[in-house]
Amino acid sequence: MTILVTGATGNIGRKVVDHLLARGAGAVRALTTNPAKAALPDGVEIAVGYLRRPATLPAAFDGVEAMYLAPAPETVEEVLRLAREAGVKRIVDLSGEHESWWGGVATAVEASGLSWTHLSPGDFMENTLSWARQIIETDAVREPYPQGRSAPIAMDDIARVAATVLTSDGYEGRALPLTGPEVLTRVDLADRIGVARGRPVRFETVTRDEAVAALEPTMGDTARWYVDTILKGAVDWPAQVRPTVERVTGAPATTFAQWARANAADFLP
Repeated sequence: MTILVTGATGNIGRKVVDHLLARGAGAVRALTTNPAKAALPDGVEIAVGYLRRPATLPAAFDGVEAMYLAPAPETVEEVLRLAREAGVKRIVDLSGEHESWWGGVATAVEASGLSWTHLSPGDFMENTLSWARQIIETDAVREPYPQGRSAPIAMDDIARVAATVLTSDGYEGRALPLTGPEVLTRVDLADRIGVARGRPVRFETVTRDEAVAALEPTMGDTARWYVDTILKGAVDWPAQVRPTVERVTGAPATTFAQWARANAADFLP
């Protein structure tokens, strides 16, 4: 069976490739716009193309039976049409609630006529990398909602679930909610980063506008949306741990402390 991984050089797609290889998946094909810079492992078939340019995709779909679909809501319907015409049978997509930004992916996949499984993660542990500049420069994090709570998940765990579902039966027609193993406040996250890097990180409660200003050097125009949607949402919507990662893969989900230790260097000068 040939499995196509779209977004194969992205934060999650690249890890999906690795986990498929570790599971001994048959033929793994990786979609990339620049094969010379992809640095993909030996044994991976390279396909040149881009989800946001569907005309580049027909050759990549040739002979593919299953596909990991990275979110590209703008072109997803055309992408799925081409996949169906090429004989793709199964989609494992990264998406979310139908009313969300990337919920359009889930809606289109369900309407495509293909077998599907949705992967629906909450907060990414990697989102705390947006704090790195503040922490390096000031040993502090500045945000308006210290009581905000989430159950963040490591991107590697999402990829591990994706690879398992792509190579297993029994997940068709299911939306799999994905979280980490614990609910943590924003203060908890800062504390764990401090322990991991060996230097405490203070949490300073500031106004919404001050938080946006602190994040703009790293996040640019996205900072306002992030504060108003993600950070405020962590207060308004109660977080809940879902055991999906361990149930699907047979191994526990990564804790934030483990992730912080593995990425401690990113928070040090």
